[in-house]
Amino acid sequence: MFVKSLPNMLTVSNLFLGIVAIILAFQGNQYVEYAAITVIIGMLMDGLDGRVARMLNAQSEFGKELDSLSDVITFGVAPAFIMYVVALQDLNLIGIFVTAVFPICGALRLARFNVQAGVPGYFIGLPITAAGGVLATLALYHHVFNVALLAVSMLLLAFLMVSNIKYPNFKKVGIPKAAYWITPIIVAIVVVFAVKYPQQFPKIVFLPLAFYALYGIKKNVDLLLKKLRKEKKEENESLPFE
Repeated sequence: MFVKSLPNMLTVSNLFLGIVAIILAFQGNQYVEYAAITVIIGMLMDGLDGRVARMLNAQSEFGKELDSLSDVITFGVAPAFIMYVVALQDLNLIGIFVTAVFPICGALRLARFNVQAGVPGYFIGLPITAAGGVLATLALYHHVFNVALLAVSMLLLAFLMVSNIKYPNFKKVGIPKAAYWITPIIVAIVVVFAVKYPQQFPKIVFLPLAFYALYGIKKNVDLLLKKLRKEKKEENESLPFE
């Protein structure tokens, strides 16, 4: 019974980390790195719960709904609050609006994911896990980037979540049943590394997450250019020969 409950325990751990991230964010800028690290560890939990559920054949509708609700908190509300505390609160009502848009789009993204048939091997729209990870780590650069740029980036991430852009799905990569014991070891290594290097760790994670998010934009631009070239070619072919 305990083994079958392991996926849901991982999901609840993800939710707990999201709540902790929100609390840390409101403790002041000196705790922002730890708030971002907490979101990143939540990403690890979110990546493990589905794999462990498939490995143990413990998938359920309850687990699916619990996962979505947890994701809204950890990767929607928490990263938005982190960005609000470090940068957007200076924008007053605009900052409040931008902060609210992000988790709302994340919730819409998850609701669509739960009710619509997906494309094998792909996510439709940027997963809220990746979007939240990008936003939480992007907040650490609030001294580098202009506040307006941070707000626009946040809105762009929100748009990518509800877009129809296809992103590669790595969640289906399974864990061999004989290797399930390695899960707590992986979590422990990540936590130790994060605590030992609280400033460097989240910034390292930012790069691959940002490239993943930008992949969708590039994919969309490539498709648009391909469509324009095709239309131009068809237009040229339809012109009468002189």
